[in-house]
Amino acid sequence: MFFKDVVGQEALKKRLIQSVHDERISHAQLFSGPEGTGKLAMAIAYAQYISCRNRTETDSCGICPSCHKYSKLAHPDLHFVFPIFNTPKINKPVSDDFLPQWREMVLNDPYFDLGSWLTFIEAENAQGLIYERESDSIYKKLNLKSFESEFKVMIIWLPEKMHTACSNKLLKLIEEPPSKTLFILITEDEEDVISTIRSRAQLVKFPFIDKDSIKDALLKIDDIDRDLIADAVHLANGNYIKAKTYLNPGDDEQFYFQKFQEMMRQAYKREVLEQIQWAEEMAKIGRDRQKAFFAFALRMIREYFVLNMKQSSLVYLNQKEKAWGKQFAPFINERNIVPFFNEFEKGITHISWNGNPRIIFLDTALRMVRLIKR
Repeated sequence: MFFKDVVGQEALKKRLIQSVHDERISHAQLFSGPEGTGKLAMAIAYAQYISCRNRTETDSCGICPSCHKYSKLAHPDLHFVFPIFNTPKINKPVSDDFLPQWREMVLNDPYFDLGSWLTFIEAENAQGLIYERESDSIYKKLNLKSFESEFKVMIIWLPEKMHTACSNKLLKLIEEPPSKTLFILITEDEEDVISTIRSRAQLVKFPFIDKDSIKDALLKIDDIDRDLIADAVHLANGNYIKAKTYLNPGDDEQFYFQKFQEMMRQAYKREVLEQIQWAEEMAKIGRDRQKAFFAFALRMIREYFVLNMKQSSLVYLNQKEKAWGKQFAPFINERNIVPFFNEFEKGITHISWNGNPRIIFLDTALRMVRLIKR
């Protein structure tokens, strides 16, 4: 992975490159920012640049033995930790047990979200977590001497998914790591990373990507409808994952929109039996996807409320969502917009608390009946 492959974020690239030239590489760094801003791609490019034997002023050389190994994510001094799930096929799995799938996913495209990763590894209803036992694996790796590079690099993707016991075990290691060890923690929810880890890491804030950089990146993709690029850039609102999803909608996005439509239609028609069946279906999709659905519903409500204001520049809907919204949007108004938000936010909270999903979704669906008539 090269810095030139990271979409936008030019100021951050210069800052990280300068830290290498000045030999001021902080041993623990927290890459924090919204989804789709290139944190994982930047972390790998940064690690490759540090390990490169013939680095240039602006990027890795791409031809030295270290760069060749990084191009396959197979460098012996590069380690990854990421959310996984318990599976009967593997006794007490850790990230290394899913490393082949991780390499395939990242090498195909480093811009993806947790839902896409869990779908790729067929987690089904399981939540993605970094388990307590992962800390033992991290200790073993980092207490070994470097094989080839000056630095050992440990990239932890989504530390907010780390079990508390695992976080606590890593505190001492992050605070006083073995010599020439670099931790890069990549988070989309900084506040959910325990404060003791946050305080031990240098914060690197990732802003949303500028529109021109997203447009240039999309133009490099083969087999896309170029007439849709302008809409994709607008809809992305700085999130490169959203831009790609607009051009090539994923199964999850289409599923969430279908279920949102069903929920609202059933509420409008007061179809209680159908609502019960809908809740049963939603209870089977896994907690991470359940929370993602509620987040999707929050976005839809916001967008349809704004759509009523006739301010197209403020609306971030794809063509299918906008077309359906012509009939649905009038039902979202100043009397029910806040209660709608409260219900969906409550759904995310209750799912996070491991509440019964059947009860949560049925309760939400039934409450929609009252709200949609306001």
